[in-house]
Amino acid sequence: MANSNLPRRIIKETQRLLSEPAPGISASPSEDNMRYFNVMILGPSQSPYEGGVFKLELFLPEEYPMAAPKVRFLTKIYHPNIDKLGRICLDILKDKWSPALQIRTVLLSIQALLSAPNPDDPLSDNIAKHWKTNEAEAVETAKEWTRLYASGA
Repeated sequence: MANSNLPRRIIKETQRLLSEPAPGISASPSEDNMRYFNVMILGPSQSPYEGGVFKLELFLPEEYPMAAPKVRFLTKIYHPNIDKLGRICLDILKDKWSPALQIRTVLLSIQALLSAPNPDDPLSDNIAKHWKTNEAEAVETAKEWTRLYASGA
């Protein structure tokens, strides 16, 4: 691990992520850039994303922990709070970020967002509208996309 110029906090958080992974989440730093993490989140059970394996990337900016990590989905997902570029609408990644939060907290929050989509604070207006006007159909679409894009195949 080439971590000579990394802040101790990032080293400690990385070690904890690797030694005590959160259930359904794996995050490992890239070999060439220890600020860049390859993340996998399993779709939570009882959610439209159940059975899916979602790939994300997480990057710690130079200002971390004073600035939030940059996170986005690489796996295509049908979700009102995630746009087609994989960007995530989540308060702690924007104005509610606090240096007290950690990479682990961020990933657990994203996992929770998969269990509880919030069409009232959308990033994708079309999907949010679909969710609000016909939730059952939107959930079916989310399940279909999970089968198509996140089956881990």
